[in-house]
Amino acid sequence: MCSTCGCASGETRIEGVSNEHSHHSHDTSYHSHEYSHGLPFAPRRLIDIEMDVLAKNNHIAAHNREHFAQASILALNLVSSPGSGKTTLLTHTLTRLAPHSDCAVVEGDQQTTNDADRIRATGVPAIQVNTGKGCHLDAQMVHDAVHQLAPKNNSLLFIENVGNLVCPASFDLGERHKVAVLSVTEGEDKPLKYPHMFAASRLMILNKIDLLPYVTFDVDTCIANAQQVNSEIEVIQLSATTGEGMDQWLAWLEQQRCA
Repeated sequence: MCSTCGCASGETRIEGVSNEHSHHSHDTSYHSHEYSHGLPFAPRRLIDIEMDVLAKNNHIAAHNREHFAQASILALNLVSSPGSGKTTLLTHTLTRLAPHSDCAVVEGDQQTTNDADRIRATGVPAIQVNTGKGCHLDAQMVHDAVHQLAPKNNSLLFIENVGNLVCPASFDLGERHKVAVLSVTEGEDKPLKYPHMFAASRLMILNKIDLLPYVTFDVDTCIANAQQVNSEIEVIQLSATTGEGMDQWLAWLEQQRCA
């Protein structure tokens, strides 16, 4: 997590705005390090830092969650490794939802606004959070981005996290659920290699199933592996490109909105 992964909040930018100009006026610099990189630290010291980082993050996440609940906003945190097809899935989802549902997107990447530009092309408002060397979004980043984005009441808020199956598992953003996206071009053992992410996720989307004839991937084994680390995880198989399985995904979203 943050005390060991090399994250650097000083490089965080929201639409090019330094985090020094954050909406929050009080000191919430929980992401800043209390040590210099490369120096040895006793395990007890590392554990203390990790606990402090997560405690402060969780406090802001609880504030985010309260805000979303009061505004009846369904916030979902999309997590995956790079290249799983999160943004393509999101653009196709928004194309189908936007005509009859209010949606908004917070995009997380280390650099560029490419993904936010793709989202905006669908007509849905999006804000880009560039994390610099940081490998995940945190609750403060989401808080500041949401205040700039100002999603409507009774809307859907998609948070597309930085491509990373490690740190985002530990950081609550205030979302209703984490949704793990795994493509068939990856190994079916990913849930076992990164168990914390799949244990923290309510839904696993198995994406790019149109490529199954061309890759070596055992769907049943992958699902069994995911259920081994999380017996309650739901699974939807789809192809964002061809549209196969998209109706099931949209039905799941509607179910969560009604809930």
